[in-house]
Amino acid sequence: MNRHRLVPGWLRVAPALVVMAWGGNHFTPLLHMYQDLGSYSVVMVDLFLGMYVLGLVPGLLVAGPLSDRYGRKPLAVVGVLGGVGASVLLALGFGSEVVICLGRLLAGLSVGVAMSVGTSWVKELSSAPFDLTADPAAGARRPSLSLTLGFGIGAGVSGVLAQWGPWPTVTPYVVHVVLSLLALVLLATSTETIGGHRSTTSLLADLRVPVAHHRRFVRVVVPAAPWVFGAAGIAYAVMPQLVTERTGDLSLAYATLLTVLTLGTGAAVQPFVARIDQVTRGRALVVGMTLMLLGVVLGATNATVLSPVLGGVAAVTLGAAYGICVVAGLIEVQAIATPTDLAGLTGVYYSLSYVGFLLPVVLAGATALAGYTLLLAVVGVLCAGSLVAVVRGLRVTG
Repeated sequence: MNRHRLVPGWLRVAPALVVMAWGGNHFTPLLHMYQDLGSYSVVMVDLFLGMYVLGLVPGLLVAGPLSDRYGRKPLAVVGVLGGVGASVLLALGFGSEVVICLGRLLAGLSVGVAMSVGTSWVKELSSAPFDLTADPAAGARRPSLSLTLGFGIGAGVSGVLAQWGPWPTVTPYVVHVVLSLLALVLLATSTETIGGHRSTTSLLADLRVPVAHHRRFVRVVVPAAPWVFGAAGIAYAVMPQLVTERTGDLSLAYATLLTVLTLGTGAAVQPFVARIDQVTRGRALVVGMTLMLLGVVLGATNATVLSPVLGGVAAVTLGAAYGICVVAGLIEVQAIATPTDLAGLTGVYYSLSYVGFLLPVVLAGATALAGYTLLLAVVGVLCAGSLVAVVRGLRVTG
């Protein structure tokens, strides 16, 4: 028997998604370290956090259509190498705002490739003819779970190393580089899925992703998408800042805990999204958005109470919202897309999702005008409006 058949095709690609996501999010629990050791302001470290969203644009919107044309494997290799380059820059550039920003941009490019190209590749490897035993939801669940594990484990490991390990500004990044190189070795044995149905239109036409104008995508997916990473951003970028005076020297450890709680909960609920969608007759997004609204309300309450425990409860609630919404959104996207524009539409979906990751930066900048209690209350109103839009969209397109 061919020894490569012992490892399913999607499992040879999934580690690449894990390390690319790892490289994008392991910076998050280190924010307090940059404030403490690097003397960067809250606004600046939040800018570092959101800076890689700019790198996501080519990763999500260009890499996807390129992989529809030239294949998944070469673009995935570029994504993993981009993550390696990002970690090298971040390890060497602790004292330079410019180098940190460049590293974060490159990390964004890597995560963008993981989300558009990697998600599409694992989805294809989770269906016939590459996998004849996978259930219908596996194509959405497997890549989403791989990304969530990378986001969560990366943040957990890097946070622990920065809090208690040697060379806190370097060691977390070295670990990521080593794991990324190992993932590349496994990626070399992976199966290319883009063959006879490669895109034959112009690249410019592919970049437009015409299917993004699909009525279901516009009315259902678009209103919910920004809240996917809006939930995550509030949970592990805003919540820790609210209770910094209470957590003291353990602020970094607390931020790491909230990140792991958020993404761990998100990973735990993802295997059940298909069942939730079935029980609610295709309304899993409504369940996720409702939890998102509840999480924002808890966050606004904690902006007044300032309780580390309530912050943890909010993180778990927002993590569940994240996990349900990201998979439910992918299920919608994969039902709409064709084989020649799957990666392109996935990239559009994640681009919209990552708009929410800028929320902590916006909130930090707006604190000059109002406190977090009022600001999060406004976010709650916006979330409620999006929930109503999703409900209406499902009704008119169902």
